Amino acid sequence: MVPSIRKHFNENFTAEKYHAYLADLNSKHPGAIEFRVAETPVFIDKQFKNKVLSACESIVDVITQFNFRTLSSHAIPDDVRVPNENAHTHFIAFDFGICENEQSELEPQLIEMQGFPTLFAYQIWHDEVTRRHFDIPSGYSAYLNGFTPETYQQLLKEVILGGHRPENVILLEILPHKQKTRIDFYCTTDYVGIPVVCLTELIQEGKKLFYLHDGKKVEVKRIYNRIIFDDLQQQSASIQEKGKLLLSDLDVEWVPHPNWFYRISKYTLPFIDHPYVPKTKFLNEINELPADLENYVLKPLFSFAGQGVVIDVTKADIEKIDDQQNWILQRKVKYADVIQTPDIPAKAELRIFYFWKEGEPRPVATNNLARLSKGKMIGVRYNQDKEWVGGSLAYFEE
Repeated sequence: MVPSIRKHFNENFTAEKYHAYLADLNSKHPGAIEFRVAETPVFIDKQFKNKVLSACESIVDVITQFNFRTLSSHAIPDDVRVPNENAHTHFIAFDFGICENEQSELEPQLIEMQGFPTLFAYQIWHDEVTRRHFDIPSGYSAYLNGFTPETYQQLLKEVILGGHRPENVILLEILPHKQKTRIDFYCTTDYVGIPVVCLTELIQEGKKLFYLHDGKKVEVKRIYNRIIFDDLQQQSASIQEKGKLLLSDLDVEWVPHPNWFYRISKYTLPFIDHPYVPKTKFLNEINELPADLENYVLKPLFSFAGQGVVIDVTKADIEKIDDQQNWILQRKVKYADVIQTPDIPAKAELRIFYFWKEGEPRPVATNNLARLSKGKMIGVRYNQDKEWVGGSLAYFEE
């Protein structure tokens, strides 16, 4: 996106450099990166960065307004509503497509957002290794708002620990060592010092939770939650049964509380009015379907990893949906073929990380990840047979 930097990067790229880069990335936790890593970062100029952040801050205005919890009160399905919700989420991730408007200008367009963690710890390592193997120009950083690797890591640690000792805080996931994102779990242990615990390993005694370490019970006082309930509902009956303990009144703190996964989600999109947020409506609130349905995408509010999304929408697709209150119709955006590669250009999506420390009035933008695609769907699972696609990161002009 910065032509001179892109030209320099591509001219100096070699397959040997890329393989050395991958070997280094994998050296920290061999075999833990199951997704494809792209050959290149994304370079973003200051003007585009400011557009992205202006959209994020506008959405934060909605999330921090006095009535947001009322607006989002119906976002949480009754069967996954968890007690003891706190005042705000600790993390938000905003996903933007790098798009082309009707004037053929590049602009960000919000695709989704989530009040939930993402690859926060892995991206520290990702940036470090990328800088070792590729020529990243001075004045460009993966971090936002003046954060450095050190200050970012410190804030991440403070938010996750919340003043507790690391052994009393756990990263909780379902079968964590089988997850495609497990590299981030292991990096979280490296940088924050907390253990990775599977849901099946939890021991409940009344309102207290414990896990075993070297055969001894250790009390869980705070949970860095990585469990998505939509995923939990796809698991075996025994794991689903174990998961019911999460819905009980427990003497633990959550970071972030599971309810915020639903409050800050696709459910929030219809409440936002911003030029970089595509027009979105709840399906059951549409009196007359648009004549140009081909320009819309149909999304279920509750789904795991993008499943159920209908890109080429027809009237028949909509008519067969019984629970229309659980779906949104979103104006389709045009991803730009913006990243020049040795064959065809790639599309790109940016995920902006926001951290919200308790006691602060607003969350703050800290870091990012990027994903490159040459297919219809953005995401590492959809581009297995292509090159210059996959997980990446953006470097922003400071």
